Amino acid sequence: MSTSTTTTTTNLIAGGAQLAVATGQNDLKSALKFITCGSVDDGKSTLIGRLLVDSKAVLQDHLAGVQRGGETDLALLTDGLSAEREQGITIDVAYRYFATENRKFIIGDAPGHEQYTRNMVTAASSADAAVVLVDATKLDWKDPSMELLPQTRRHSLLVNLLRVPSIVFTVNKLDAVEDPTLAFNNISAALTTFARAAQIPVRAIVPISALKGHNVVDASPGWCGYEGLSLLQLLEHLPATPAESTEAFAFPVQWVEKFSSSADTSQGRRVFWGRVATGGVQPGQTVTVLPSGQTAVVAQVLDHTREPLAVLAGHSAGIVLDREVDVSRGDWLLAADTFEPTRELSVTVAWMDDEPLVAGRVYWALHGHRWVKAKVKRIVHKLDVNTLAEEDASELPPNAIGHIELSLQAPLATLPYARSRVLGSLVLVDTASNKTSGAVLIL
Repeated sequence: MSTSTTTTTTNLIAGGAQLAVATGQNDLKSALKFITCGSVDDGKSTLIGRLLVDSKAVLQDHLAGVQRGGETDLALLTDGLSAEREQGITIDVAYRYFATENRKFIIGDAPGHEQYTRNMVTAASSADAAVVLVDATKLDWKDPSMELLPQTRRHSLLVNLLRVPSIVFTVNKLDAVEDPTLAFNNISAALTTFARAAQIPVRAIVPISALKGHNVVDASPGWCGYEGLSLLQLLEHLPATPAESTEAFAFPVQWVEKFSSSADTSQGRRVFWGRVATGGVQPGQTVTVLPSGQTAVVAQVLDHTREPLAVLAGHSAGIVLDREVDVSRGDWLLAADTFEPTRELSVTVAWMDDEPLVAGRVYWALHGHRWVKAKVKRIVHKLDVNTLAEEDASELPPNAIGHIELSLQAPLATLPYARSRVLGSLVLVDTASNKTSGAVLIL
């Protein structure tokens, strides 16, 4: 690597704030990963089908395969499982890719049914944006003080808790109501009131018809009294999630290459591979191994092509240390003298198990690639998704959101989820069934 390149990269890692600003300038050039969510039958799969068809991202033979009675069933473009086609609902998250002249997109079609909330949470945890659909035909749209559907509220709260950077509300099926302008105004007001009370930052509220195509790809000026951008135009301008390069270096070890065949780059030592969670890594840095507590100096850093190069958060790296230390899959390499590992955590949990969460239960907790036992010490409160009130509770039922306290068998290096999506999140897994039980966000 040339001297100029080394100097530039070193300066970027040292000046994390400058890097974040520079990255933000290129956000619109990055692919945008977004999900659609909301209640059952709000039109999520149909919306994605409309985006794919109107942006010319569907081949003719594929389009012909979803013809039903002479009409195109847009939902079948994403509902690929046989059970989904038979029941007419989305069960698993379906990902689709398409591009416009201005940007590339990765779409996650998340299920709306309460039973599959865990799938929606999985998709939202890595999304840059969330499009929350609201079905106008299911609401008392003539009433300015209408109540939103519980699943609309729940999904909106979840994507906000999961720190999805951009949240867009879309009011769908307005072509099927008598007075679309009145319906949009009243529903928009209800969404604004809810978002303000829940402290959910909303990018926009867009009236659409996924079935007819209004305001999906091309703008429909004046329709429902709306003069803004179409949904796709809006998505083209949303920023991608910036890498967490301003935090201290943290690296979860995913794979240990015991005997490298490339001695010129690894110096004959083991290479620890994974994706940099926060900060950046370059030769000469002192790191601490968690859980052993041993320290070492980074001798070499390899990028994903095995080229020697300093690597920043969000990118894969191979790290070679200056001496042999005990490091295995699941361990963390951390910036020395920066993190204070802890066994006691106060967290928000989105509970997804069929069995309620009660104090005293023990689960496996997954942090990065590290597994530790976690005991539920106390349930502090449960969130009422309708009133947004925090209620005293002795248990959390399926699909509830609450605040609990966890006690870990071994210490973990964490950050608040508000600062780091990777270091601030855990997954709770049932020790007997190995089912994913809860998504945990560290306060």
